[in-house]
Amino acid sequence: MHWKEIYKNKTVTADEAVKHIKSGDRVVFGHAAGEPKALVDALVKNAAQYKNVEIVHMVAMGKGEYCNPEYSENFVHNALFAGGPTRKAIHEGRALFTPCHFSRIPSLFTEKILPVDVVLMMVSVPDEHGYCSYGVSVDYTKPAAESAKMIIAEVTPNMPRTYGNSFIHVSEIDYIVETNSSPAILNPPQLSETDEKIGKNIAELINDGDCLQLGIGAVPDAILHFLTDKKDLGIHSEMFSDGVVELVERGVVTCARKNFHPGKMVVTFLMGSERLYKFANNNPLIEMYPVDYVNNPAVVARNDNMISVNSALQVDFTGQVVSDTIGYKQYSGTGGQLDFVRGASWSKGGKSILAFSSTASGGKLSRIVPHIDEGASVTTPRTDTHFIVTEYGIADLRGKSVVERGKALIKIAHPDFKEQLSKQFFEIYKKAI
Repeated sequence: MHWKEIYKNKTVTADEAVKHIKSGDRVVFGHAAGEPKALVDALVKNAAQYKNVEIVHMVAMGKGEYCNPEYSENFVHNALFAGGPTRKAIHEGRALFTPCHFSRIPSLFTEKILPVDVVLMMVSVPDEHGYCSYGVSVDYTKPAAESAKMIIAEVTPNMPRTYGNSFIHVSEIDYIVETNSSPAILNPPQLSETDEKIGKNIAELINDGDCLQLGIGAVPDAILHFLTDKKDLGIHSEMFSDGVVELVERGVVTCARKNFHPGKMVVTFLMGSERLYKFANNNPLIEMYPVDYVNNPAVVARNDNMISVNSALQVDFTGQVVSDTIGYKQYSGTGGQLDFVRGASWSKGGKSILAFSSTASGGKLSRIVPHIDEGASVTTPRTDTHFIVTEYGIADLRGKSVVERGKALIKIAHPDFKEQLSKQFFEIYKKAI
């Protein structure tokens, strides 16, 4: 049977597709910008037919209505990363949070630790051979689909066709729903003066030919403003956004000096504006692979001069870094931070950078502290921490004693807190700054 006939026979409406989901099923959503909007809306619309359907995903870019109190008997969300639409439900006990490194999430599905009943995902229209692309979300979406009992795919012409290990044949999909949905849009953030200062400090640590991993948010975007004079930068990153597109167009990012996947930007998901998605469509410069490959520290380390840049919320005098909790409250998730911290540290000539503004709560709190907050979880252990960057400078912690670390961190703290931090440092270590 020709693939077009297979495709036609599997095409249904969104309402018809989600009726095949049963009470008690574990349903995995495509990740982040690849969240299948029409399918999720249909699932919520038909909530009355379900009880205790477990919804699993990382970053939520949709409305998150399944987390609303009125659906508490129909759905339970198991978050692998807390976000805006889901954070409140976690805090109020109506949703669960499961910590896991991004690189290891596929193993939860493939090793049946969290057996997958259904995957809901968004893919591109099929090519002439009947293959759809996972587009902007390969990461855990592809491994989850390959492990699922049932695959329901939202097929849209607005999903870019991306290269790499990024394809599924229509014969492997159980139900196909045609829509005109687009991947979720994440517009570039507004940069503050503090963000610009942090970006400039980080750019001083980046040399021509380095290979970059950039997290998400204002700080990574700010760095890009100060890299326009660099040459032949490469990309091996869990994701990238619009700022990288501009560097490619300026000839700054070429991947020409990469010793691993030379000439290719290697990523596992994309999140940004329509400009980014148009850039990614049918672009052989970009290769996308599942996250257990892209984020595997041993794979990351195969890139010489690997530079990882991630954000944090708090660091103590010893170098323990908190990036995903605020006290007992789950704020985000581990994500791929430690994957790339370790991968960069194992890389020949590599550098791991964790960056943040020196204060929080409108300047009322120092992010550099004697000890992490009660209830907070360590995202990056002190034994893995390398560079810490604020708007006031750079602290290189590798090879430094605990006392030396505390001194280096206080030097890049906000001036309003230096005296207090120095006193606390003396009380702990009996040494003056």
